[in-house]
Amino acid sequence: MSLITSTSPHATVKNNTGAFMRQVIYATLPGLAVLTWQFGWGSVINVLWAVIVALVSEALFLKARGRNIAFYLKDYSAVVTAVLLGLALPPTAPWWLTLIGVSFAIIVAKQLYGGLGMNPFNPAMVGYVLLLISFPVAMTQWLAPGEPLSFVQSWQLFTGQLPVDGLSGATPLDTFRTAHSAGAASEGELASHSILHGQFAGLGWEWVNLAFLLGGLYLISRKIITWHIPVGFLAGLGLPALLAWLIDPVRFADPLFQLFSGGAMLGAFFIATDPVSAATSRMGRLIYALLIGLLIWVIRTFGGYPDAVAFSVLLLNLSAPFIDYYTQPRTYGHKSSKRGVS
Repeated sequence: MSLITSTSPHATVKNNTGAFMRQVIYATLPGLAVLTWQFGWGSVINVLWAVIVALVSEALFLKARGRNIAFYLKDYSAVVTAVLLGLALPPTAPWWLTLIGVSFAIIVAKQLYGGLGMNPFNPAMVGYVLLLISFPVAMTQWLAPGEPLSFVQSWQLFTGQLPVDGLSGATPLDTFRTAHSAGAASEGELASHSILHGQFAGLGWEWVNLAFLLGGLYLISRKIITWHIPVGFLAGLGLPALLAWLIDPVRFADPLFQLFSGGAMLGAFFIATDPVSAATSRMGRLIYALLIGLLIWVIRTFGGYPDAVAFSVLLLNLSAPFIDYYTQPRTYGHKSSKRGVS
């Protein structure tokens, strides 16, 4: 009888980076479907165009670096970046907005750092923040939920043939923040904004976030991600929202509104969990995610942006090495973790 003489690990499951990335793409499909149901075909068009731009941008840069194009495109990391950014963009986004954001995310935030595994920041969020700072009007134009446009109308918006000003409106988070911009609004003033009153969160957005929650639970069940970052993220956002709402339910949004409006579930399960730019130790992941959630609540409540997932994730990407350094697990045989050379 012959013995296995190969070195460990003796893995029998045929998994690779591309297989894991495809699972992430599959998990976003419920969210994309609900976005289409609520707002029309704009998100589908954005995602498909973003994927094309990402693949072309990555292929051109790989060719310039003298790398094997087919080998690196097969890991689907560029496609995941494109899908996440496409989902985050408004369904009214014109073609040039997606082109700028995705190409910047792939070329600058990913490839200039050396490619997959070398980027310190989440590429999709780098592209999103670039667009939000550079083109704030275009990035904050959303359609009324529950009144989806046809494919033809969505295509006309994408190509710039249909004016967007008369169609767009504010999101629930933006509406709530605007109502308090000059001080705490009364309950009657808040009640006058129908977009704030869905079944349990912002109108339309509750279903979008439930769909991304479903996709996130699928990723956990397939062991693509662990529970630490999503749970920490949602706790960091939900707990301060609950405390503030108990103190002043008029001035502060309730925790369900915070958790199921905007990009909360997309951020918790798909963006903050990026394995390259996130913290890696178990305790580190929890701290990292808790701080992201807390920062989102602070910026949403007191800052100048209605949603803050991208800014919060990028700031904690910067802090991830520091968090990992101080949360290293104890090495077997040692009483405490070893942190660097003494």
